Amino acid sequence: MSEHELPAAADIGRSIHRLGLTASVSELHGIVAGWMAGGGDGNPGWLGRALADPELGGDEALDSLRAATSAQLEDRDFGFELLLPEPSASLYERSGALFEWCRGFLGAFGLAAGEAAGLSEEGREALGDLARLAAAAPQEAGDDEEESALAELEEFVRVAVLLLHGDCALGPRHRQRLN
Repeated sequence: MSEHELPAAADIGRSIHRLGLTASVSELHGIVAGWMAGGGDGNPGWLGRALADPELGGDEALDSLRAATSAQLEDRDFGFELLLPEPSASLYERSGALFEWCRGFLGAFGLAAGEAAGLSEEGREALGDLARLAAAAPQEAGDDEEESALAELEEFVRVAVLLLHGDCALGPRHRQRLN
């Protein structure tokens, strides 16, 4: 497995169960991505900080998820991926997972970035759009047009996360190097 490759969803699911978490695999990946995009660290105890549960211990699969997510966010070729159900899953399952992903992202992003996130105007707009997606309900059934719309939403979320990561993690790091 390369440093950019996300761990298997089944491995993440087993870790979720072992740790007694209530998040789905997609929601947990949103949490990890939100934590990293908001400038959160990967130091020991990161998972407890990202989940606002300081008693939570570490986990090898989730550490791999954090490392791969971080590498993807830093990838200059924009290789960031969302950990969502396979395309063969129903529209209902995939759209629900995307909205769960957004909910997880928002919570952890807020914890990592804090109130002084220093977002650009585009970043503030993207964050607002992610919040609207987090509040959405999944579609029961759909046609090709709705499948296409879901694919566009997934791409929008991916790009919005990269923008927010640039505002909150990359921007401050580059400004620090310049000083």
